[in-house]
Amino acid sequence: MTQAPVRPARTPRQHDREIVALAVPAFGALVAEPLFVMADSAIVGHLGTAQLAGLGVASALLTTAVSVFVFLAYATTAAVARRVGAGDLGAAIRQGMDGIWLALLLGAAVIAVVLPTAPAVVSLFGASPTASPYATTYLRISALGIPAMLTVLAATGVLRGLQNTRTPLYVAVGGFVANAALNAGLVYGAGLGIAGSAWGTVIAQCAMAAVYLAVVVRGARRHGASLRPDAAGIRASAQAGVPLLVRTLSLRAILMIATAVAARLGDADVAAHQIILSLWSLLAFALDAIAIAGQSIIGRHLGADDPEGARHVCRRMIQWGIAVGAALGLLVIVARPVFLPLFTDDPTVTGAALPALLMVALSQPVCGIVFVLDGVLMGAGDGPYLAWAMLVTLAVFLPAALLVPVLGGGLTAVWGAMTLMMTVRMLTLGTRSRSGRWLVTGATR
Repeated sequence: MTQAPVRPARTPRQHDREIVALAVPAFGALVAEPLFVMADSAIVGHLGTAQLAGLGVASALLTTAVSVFVFLAYATTAAVARRVGAGDLGAAIRQGMDGIWLALLLGAAVIAVVLPTAPAVVSLFGASPTASPYATTYLRISALGIPAMLTVLAATGVLRGLQNTRTPLYVAVGGFVANAALNAGLVYGAGLGIAGSAWGTVIAQCAMAAVYLAVVVRGARRHGASLRPDAAGIRASAQAGVPLLVRTLSLRAILMIATAVAARLGDADVAAHQIILSLWSLLAFALDAIAIAGQSIIGRHLGADDPEGARHVCRRMIQWGIAVGAALGLLVIVARPVFLPLFTDDPTVTGAALPALLMVALSQPVCGIVFVLDGVLMGAGDGPYLAWAMLVTLAVFLPAALLVPVLGGGLTAVWGAMTLMMTVRMLTLGTRSRSGRWLVTGATR
């Protein structure tokens, strides 16, 4: 009986180099994404208040739609990384193509829904009569770029699974530059107003998708992978994405509930909450970059039938999560006096935000563990557990948040409930990690 070859264990320093090589470019790509909206806002803002308000409503709807479909990147990363670990690059790219075809189909479905319903959706989200026409125009034109946006998500997952996070960084930076230039030229140079901003973004997104597709197609030809749509493969990609969709929707529900509760506390509290939430989201990018590295590396180890290597990487990444979280928390504490004046000079808003920011700072090491374990389990293809764990977290968070207006505590109590939410996630994900049930090896799960 032939024994499996014993793989030499990697040293912590080797793990660190690999994590940094994947996480740093991933962080750059993540930060580049919200810059699209910032560039649009800066350019459209000079057209007038109504135009900027319309852009705010439409971009919020588009951002929500993209965040709902982020499973296209996560599920594809895990599936492709397993094939890479198994040494079958052709099958890895074929798996990625299934995700890209799914993205195109979902994008076409979204267009079919958004174009006729745009005015009703804009009205539902509370746009004023003066802002509604601009929001509808921007939403309808931008919807044409959703297939490209979703293709970018899926193709990003393919490249991450192939252990390549540099190309997504280059494409994201190039897309941001092109978007800014096109927006300025079409809005003011061509005199198209807010429609020019929407068309500029659509063109930039289509160009990004074209670059990604060129990279994937070149890899497919090199390794003899088919580019044709495969019904069984697309169906499998959709099935793998459903649990991650449940997870994402549950998380979005938590964030919406927190904002709704803060709004009930008063204008100062909800204004302070918005400032803190923007910072919390920025901190999440840094921690999510480590999680993305975890998705790629864990999937590869499990695909290579190396569960012990996956365990070692998981432990090392948890250490990274704690360290980066602690550093971010300390940075928040030190930067509080400088950070808040960037957004407001209202002492009431500042007074509400300061203690809540301290809560955010203290919770960052917990957040670091959560993001890392989230990435590890995604890389293992453990989507069903992630879905159930997030539903449990939502069930715990909901009563805690709804009791804040009753029991008092203001915005600090809201973010106390958010810290409780992250603690529950840490416990559920940590329990799964220690159980070892996620260590399912092989080219497919």
